[in-house]
Amino acid sequence: MDDTALIPLSRPDASAAVEHLGWRYLLARFHTGVAVGSTMEAADVAATAARAAGAADDHLRADLRPGRVLLSLQDPAIANVTSEDVEAADRITAALRATGRDADAAIGGLPRSEQSLEIAIDAIDIPVIRPFWKAVLAYTDEPGLDGPADALVDPHGQGPALWFQQMDAPRPQRNRIHFDISVPHDEAQRRLAAALDAGGRLVNDGRAPAFWVLADAEGNEICICTWQGRD
Repeated sequence: MDDTALIPLSRPDASAAVEHLGWRYLLARFHTGVAVGSTMEAADVAATAARAAGAADDHLRADLRPGRVLLSLQDPAIANVTSEDVEAADRITAALRATGRDADAAIGGLPRSEQSLEIAIDAIDIPVIRPFWKAVLAYTDEPGLDGPADALVDPHGQGPALWFQQMDAPRPQRNRIHFDISVPHDEAQRRLAAALDAGGRLVNDGRAPAFWVLADAEGNEICICTWQGRD
């Protein structure tokens, strides 16, 4: 294997490398979706993608639904994307187009773009509570990432990642668990406007476009996140 195949791409390079293929870069993974009309069609799409992935077959994850197949690519050895994943996305897209189907991260007529959900817990002593959440959720560490600042992940890829945010002092009157929703960089403003129109309020935009902190009418918080502003 070419040694460069194991070098993670920078966030800007990763996003630019696959966007024209109908894939999007979210949380160190490439994502796309394919519209189908039945579960049988979904199985055909997954099989087509697996054949096209070739040597990167273990990088491919497929979630089959009667109306859509969600595909993602990530090198499981480093929990990130490399040039090998770009090449796999290119092959998969070409194979799908040959069958008359398109990879489309915009979700077509459905109500949202591709996205990834994380849950964040504010904590004073992260090393003490992290093992509890790892055990109760039956989650695992990502490869080589087992420190307090590193997320816990569902080994089956079904549940959202869980990460911990350091607190300096207790905050008993404030919600200490919040959601992070990662969206394509050009989806963030639309999602932000929709949330504000629905009664939300902007808490903090000091780190935008990496993330905007929003809250509902009772103060429960969520961050709208993109890959931008993080390198």
